Amino acid sequence: MLVTISLAQMDVARGQPEENLEKARRWVAEARRRGSDIIIFPELWASGYDLPNADRYAAPLGEGIFAQVADLARQHGIYITGSLLEAREGRVYNTAPLFDPRGELVGCYSKAHLFRLMEEEKYLAPGGEAPVFELPWGPTALAICYDLRFPELFRRYALGGARLVLLCAAWPHPRSAHWRTLLRARAIENQYFVAACNRVGQDESGHFCGRSAVLDPWGEAVIEAGEQEVLLTVTIDLARVDAVRETIPVFKDRRPEVYL
Repeated sequence: MLVTISLAQMDVARGQPEENLEKARRWVAEARRRGSDIIIFPELWASGYDLPNADRYAAPLGEGIFAQVADLARQHGIYITGSLLEAREGRVYNTAPLFDPRGELVGCYSKAHLFRLMEEEKYLAPGGEAPVFELPWGPTALAICYDLRFPELFRRYALGGARLVLLCAAWPHPRSAHWRTLLRARAIENQYFVAACNRVGQDESGHFCGRSAVLDPWGEAVIEAGEQEVLLTVTIDLARVDAVRETIPVFKDRRPEVYL
């Protein structure tokens, strides 16, 4: 159950999808050269947080930027995820697609919790599903940025069989301590791996703190970035999840009748 993950901690050019896509192309090629099974990009990596113009960048699944990313996955034979603006039934969603090495859409997750401090609720619709995907290395789920503050979602994934959660984010610098603490908490309390890709840089919407990381089921950082652009790559063994859960049997000792 080995999987090699690359985290594309990038500075996103706000409102410049072609510039961001060109950078993504280079990083996907490098991730595949390193032998990565999957590459994760940050939240809204193609457009940045230009939400007042979200309609300009949004596309239906299978079209526009989604089709371009699918082609990239197929060209390099790699899984790709990271959130983009999706147009669906007259609304816009912050959606993380998961493309497989054939360029096929395995599935997607739309951000369930909208961040009021950046007025997401004014421009975006919330997602309503939390799927767990059966992938070659094991059951895997997706989350986006502000979702990190909602342990219920991550426990749902654990109870649904997830061994790995992939999280993309645009987490701002004033709360960088929260980012690092919450990542560890979600990994520790659910005893699974969390791979989190945050953006760096600064624009009109904020100053972003990076610190992308992969946390193991003990909450220890297997790899962690600083605050500069970087492509992190690491191989993890999901068998470690079962070993940790046998050591401290949290899930066997749950008492849902008391607190649910």
